[in-house]
Amino acid sequence: MRAVLFVILLLGSAVAAAGEVRPFVAGSMTQIEAEHKGQPFVLLFWSLTCAYCPTELKMFAELKQKNPAFNLVLVATDTPDESLEIQQRLARYGLGEVEQWVFADAMQERLRFEIDRRWYGEVPRTYFYDRAQQREVKMGVVERPFMVNWLARTQ
Repeated sequence: MRAVLFVILLLGSAVAAAGEVRPFVAGSMTQIEAEHKGQPFVLLFWSLTCAYCPTELKMFAELKQKNPAFNLVLVATDTPDESLEIQQRLARYGLGEVEQWVFADAMQERLRFEIDRRWYGEVPRTYFYDRAQQREVKMGVVERPFMVNWLARTQ
């Protein structure tokens, strides 16, 4: 069942519409960076089981509503089997139309190593990319003042 879902998600990933959960597999990090090249964006790794993620997701939803140009990419570290729940949760927070991905490799360690060799899976984990693709990482919940300052510097 997982293999069938994975193939369906993989085939649809190239044409995924806003709000659809795309499979995050080997090479997805490079793809995301290429799709957002020259644009500031925030890449948030989160999970349905994370106790702190709702706080950050709600803050990002409020900031996105006030700043529609705020470019946000969300990657759930859950599984493709949870895609519907991921979509529903993000829609409840007002992030239903934001670019969404989900880990789709049984070896999550391989994906984390590709993203950041110093990451062991703690969430939330947020990467802030500027126009030059220089990134800054924050572990744990990002404080609102930092986020507001980042938006002011990059938008």
